[in-house]
Amino acid sequence: MKEIMEEVLAFRDERNWKQFHNPKDLAISINLEAAELLELFQWSAEDTSVEEKRDQMKDELADVMVYCLLMADAIDADVEDIIRAKMKKNAAKYEVSKVYGSKKKYTEL
Repeated sequence: MKEIMEEVLAFRDERNWKQFHNPKDLAISINLEAAELLELFQWSAEDTSVEEKRDQMKDELADVMVYCLLMADAIDADVEDIIRAKMKKNAAKYEVSKVYGSKKKYTEL
C-alpha cells in the first residue's frame, strides 16, 4: 500500500495539485467518480455490463480509489489503519453467527 500511495502523491505533487485537494472537493470527486462507475450499469443487464465494459469499470474504479487515497492523505489518515479499524467495527456489528448468508443490515438482525 505504501508504494501505491507514494506513486499517487508523486503524481499529484508533480502537477502542483495538492492546493486543490481539500477534503470537501475530494469527497465530491469520490462521489463523481463513483457515479461514473455506476453509470456503466445504467440501462443494461448486470451480467452483460461487466463483460462488455470491464476495462471502463477498471478505469472508473481506479479513479475512485485514487481519490480515496488522496482523501486519506488530506485528512492525515493511514489507509491500512483505518481499514483495519473499520473491519473490527464491522465484525462486531455483523457477527458471523447472525449474518452468515444474509444480506440484511445489522439493524435488521
